Amino acid sequence: MSDGRSALRIAVWALLALAVPVLALLAWKESARRAVPPPPVLGVVPDFAFVERDGGTVRRADLAGRPWVADFIFTRCVLSCPRLTAQMKQFRTRLPESVRSVSISVDPEFDTPEVLLEYAGRYQIYGRDWLFLTGRRDDVLSLIRDGFKVSASLPEPGQIVDPREPILHSTRFVLVDGANRIRGYYDGFDEEALAKLLGDLSLVLDEKVPAGERR
Repeated sequence: MSDGRSALRIAVWALLALAVPVLALLAWKESARRAVPPPPVLGVVPDFAFVERDGGTVRRADLAGRPWVADFIFTRCVLSCPRLTAQMKQFRTRLPESVRSVSISVDPEFDTPEVLLEYAGRYQIYGRDWLFLTGRRDDVLSLIRDGFKVSASLPEPGQIVDPREPILHSTRFVLVDGANRIRGYYDGFDEEALAKLLGDLSLVLDEKVPAGERR
């Protein structure tokens, strides 16, 4: 019987000996993670009211409280936009369920809610965790250019353009926090950039944003 107790004590001490360095490593990683500063605030998304593919209105206030990742697409594009949408769809499998995606059309006059609904269905994108927004041309372009501070260049009358992508626009993903503040820009086609987005997002999710800052 004493031999059994001795063996048990040895086993317990062996487990403790293994557990202590593991716990210490986890504590060190957590401490190191918390030592990394969150990404800076680069701006605030201005107020807006656009139409989603289901016909409902989406306002900036509707997005408050949860981080979101924005991108900029248009349905007639056959070069970068299909890749961006496919990339966002794959990227969403790595995002927490609380994080939304928001795709804003840079071709709002053509991209009606019905057109965006068909486009999303083409990629089997359903539900309200990924929004596709359109609106009045001037309002949309102002938000993209002046609010998000990314490019969107519609062709001038008579201008010769590539018919596969007549509108030049940003291919970056934009991280927006739960207070609708811009926290980072990331190349939508670069895996290292997307890995950084995930890291920045984890830091943003750890932040405690005062209710008064949720504009």
